[in-house]
Amino acid sequence: MSEKNLIVIALGGNALLQKGQKGTFEEQYENTKMTTKKIADVIERGYKVVVTHGNGPQVGATLLRHDAGTKVYNLPAFPMDVAGSETQGFVGYMIQQALRNELKSRKIDKYVTTIVTRTIVDENDPAFSNPTKPVGAFYTKEDVEKIKQTFPNWVIKEDSGRGYRRVVPSPDPKLIAERYAIKTLVDAGFIVVASGGGGIPVIEKDGIATGVEAVIDKDLAGQRLATLLGASKYIIATDVDGAYLNYGTPQQKKLERVSVEEMRKYYEAGHFKAGSMGPKVLATIRFVEAGGESATIGHLFDINEMLENKKGTSILGSTG
Repeated sequence: MSEKNLIVIALGGNALLQKGQKGTFEEQYENTKMTTKKIADVIERGYKVVVTHGNGPQVGATLLRHDAGTKVYNLPAFPMDVAGSETQGFVGYMIQQALRNELKSRKIDKYVTTIVTRTIVDENDPAFSNPTKPVGAFYTKEDVEKIKQTFPNWVIKEDSGRGYRRVVPSPDPKLIAERYAIKTLVDAGFIVVASGGGGIPVIEKDGIATGVEAVIDKDLAGQRLATLLGASKYIIATDVDGAYLNYGTPQQKKLERVSVEEMRKYYEAGHFKAGSMGPKVLATIRFVEAGGESATIGHLFDINEMLENKKGTSILGSTG
């Protein structure tokens, strides 16, 4: 049973880092402040909100800092799951501070908190033998040759015609480990930032959880979180205005309000690329099929209109 006024918002990379920026803290925090104004609009309308976010560029930069520290100062580099936890804290800090400040400026006395979140995955997931998830910066073909000399174990692939990026395993999220803590905070009136970057990937064996080198898709993990919390609406806020059929061709057509059955047919027909729109569409399908009222993919600046299925691409259930 979904909770009518509970919304989960998944923020894409443009919420934190714009194209052409270097990725300084100041740049990312200014972007975060603009983003939290949109989230504050939703809260001001009376909705309970849980926020999740991507962290691909941040993890990539953190890993490079670890590598540089090893080379220059002989400091040990940390594995990717630890880098994920670092960026969850860093990004969560920016969101909770910027959002709390914005709410206070509107005289809305609500608190924001961040939970460092683990996501349980299957150790036998086929993704571990087929890395596909892009992380970090874009590279040219010439850059790749130099990078391979320094990081011979990296897997680097071409990314949707935009350049080359490192790819890592992206196992399917099964369960949000901190789901009960998140639900308790939401029920108590907190705005919660959780499952950042898809959550820290862990496997459980004989009751013991262990982190693994992987990155979980934040939109798929956001769906698991939204479903477990019983949210009525799942919003994926990105840098495009929706999902398209035949994208990038003269025949491209934007989808607006689509039934979940129709959207699954489009997805299974291969209309959405695995490295970009594919996981977003799959996440919305899963959310609605699991009982959510509707899910929308659209531009970050249109979050309020997306709430009412007026902008973006909305996937609708029987009550959507």
